[in-house]
Amino acid sequence: MDNLFGDAAERLFAETCTPDVIRRAEHGHRPAEAWQACEDAGFGDALVPQEDGGAGLDLAEALPIVLAAGRHLCPYPIAHTLLARAWLCRAQRPRPAGSIALAPQGLAIHGGRLQGANVPWARTADYVLAEAGGHAWLLPTQAACIHPNGVHGNLAAEASWALDEAERVEGGGPLDVLAAVAYAGLIAGAMERVLALTLDYANQRAQFGKPIGRFQAVQQQVSIMAEQVWAARMAAQLAFQGSAGQPDALLAATGKARASQAAPLVADIAHAVHGAIGVTEEYDLQLYTRRLREWRLAGGSETHWHERIGAHALASGADALSYLRSAVDAKAAA
Repeated sequence: MDNLFGDAAERLFAETCTPDVIRRAEHGHRPAEAWQACEDAGFGDALVPQEDGGAGLDLAEALPIVLAAGRHLCPYPIAHTLLARAWLCRAQRPRPAGSIALAPQGLAIHGGRLQGANVPWARTADYVLAEAGGHAWLLPTQAACIHPNGVHGNLAAEASWALDEAERVEGGGPLDVLAAVAYAGLIAGAMERVLALTLDYANQRAQFGKPIGRFQAVQQQVSIMAEQVWAARMAAQLAFQGSAGQPDALLAATGKARASQAAPLVADIAHAVHGAIGVTEEYDLQLYTRRLREWRLAGGSETHWHERIGAHALASGADALSYLRSAVDAKAAA
């Protein structure tokens, strides 16, 4: 699954999206230099067809970029951007320069303004591609009224736009599936880093004369964490299936549901192993576990997507095994 784009993304994000850059973004400093390096590398156009100036990757080939973004907690919405730009190409709308956040839920039109209480990435994105009032809108954050949402370190925010600042875009398809795919990949990447931090700490922290990683109780918890991490990785691979930059809706739902289900388990075990140090501001673990809890809910929690999958299964009229074979396995193999 690794490719040249994924290796390049890993190196770039490790260099430009350091914990210091992430903390500064959380305190209101837009990561302009980090985003420009990402833009210059061409990752935002990874899914855009070659004839339109992009790399022409398919979804599966783009997954390593998103996993790397999750591992390094990129403080700008690169996972959203590469999906949104491909969406805009399908809608035959020239893609804007800058990062694009996906907001398929939570925005509404009131009193001549588009507004939302928890708009994803509003503090660091250049645009928001949102759904409201039955339409898709491209919204420049420079024209928005943005206020903190009160959640510590959250890059989402309360935001509103005058309707004359909003551009309606038709023909690209629903945005919720795109957001589900992006968050599935980000969650899987972030959990890989949480597992690595936990293993390092368990092998270094000594108690009663030996590393705590040698205690059976800790080993059991870490093994459960590893199981969840790799389940989320497989779920992300499932979500990143499709053609022409367009994911399959059912596989996206399945991938996001499984990744969201794993997120709190991994976060809880990581903090149980680390103890008090894991929640301190100076230690990096809390950067990741806070994001995992945010991304679990963003774009729809596991409950939301399980309901969607269940409704689809009931509507098919097939028994459970036949449904899995026809609706999931066949799509994954296609």
